[in-house]
Amino acid sequence: MNIEALAAKLTSWIRDEITARGSLGAVVGISGGIDSSVLAVLCQRAFPRNTLGVLIPCHSNPEDKAHARALAEKFDIPTVEVVLDSVYSTLLKKLPELNTDTALRHLAQANLKPRLRMVTLYYVANQLKYIVAGSSNQSEVAIGYFTKYGDGGVDIMPLGNLVKAQVKELASFLGIPQPIIDKPPSAGLWEGQTDEAEMGISYEALDRFILTGEAPDEVRKKIEKMMAGSAHKRSLPPIPEF
Repeated sequence: MNIEALAAKLTSWIRDEITARGSLGAVVGISGGIDSSVLAVLCQRAFPRNTLGVLIPCHSNPEDKAHARALAEKFDIPTVEVVLDSVYSTLLKKLPELNTDTALRHLAQANLKPRLRMVTLYYVANQLKYIVAGSSNQSEVAIGYFTKYGDGGVDIMPLGNLVKAQVKELASFLGIPQPIIDKPPSAGLWEGQTDEAEMGISYEALDRFILTGEAPDEVRKKIEKMMAGSAHKRSLPPIPEF
C-alpha cells in the first residue's frame, strides 16, 4: 500500500471507529513528538471540526511544547493546555515511599506522568463526548514500551500496526514539521530521556525484527524478553475460569 493510500485508509478507519461508538470526535494528547503529531493530523482529517489537541506538560522540555504548538498552528488544530507540574509534585509528596531501591522509585515516579495525562485526556473527552485516541505504534506495543493505564489507556490506537519507520514515512507525507521528525524519539519522562537509550535497542533493529524476524542473537533475545515480560500490558486483566 502506498503512503497516500495508507493515510486515506487510516483517516477512514478513525472516522468509522469513532462514529460506530456514537462519539462525536477525538481528543489527542499532542506531546511534540512524531507519533502524536501524525495521529493528531490524521484525526483532524477524519474530523476537521471535532478534533481537539491537548497539551499536557508535566515538568517537560520546553522544546516539546513549542513543537506541539507549531504542529497545531500549521494544521489548524484547536488545543487546550493543562499544566500538571504542581499536580504531579503535590501528589508525589502525598504518596508513600515504600522501597529504598532508587531505580524502582524512579520508575514509579516516571510512570505517574503518563497516568496523570490519561486522567486529563478522559476528563476532557468525557465532557465533549469524544474518544481518546492513542499514539502508540507497533514497535512500542510489541515490546510493551508504554505505561499501563497511562499512554496505553486509550480508546483507539490508529498507529498500532505501523512500525516506527512507517510512522516517520507517514509524517513526511503529511507535512509534519521537520524538527519534529528529526529529533530523537522520547516519552519525555525525565530530562535527557530517549526511547532508544531506555529500550537498549534502536528502532531500526526493532522494526526489522518485527517485520522480518531477523536480528543478531543478542538483539533478538532482548526483544523476545521484552515481549514476554510485557504480555500483560496487551491483555485484559485475567479472571478465574470458574
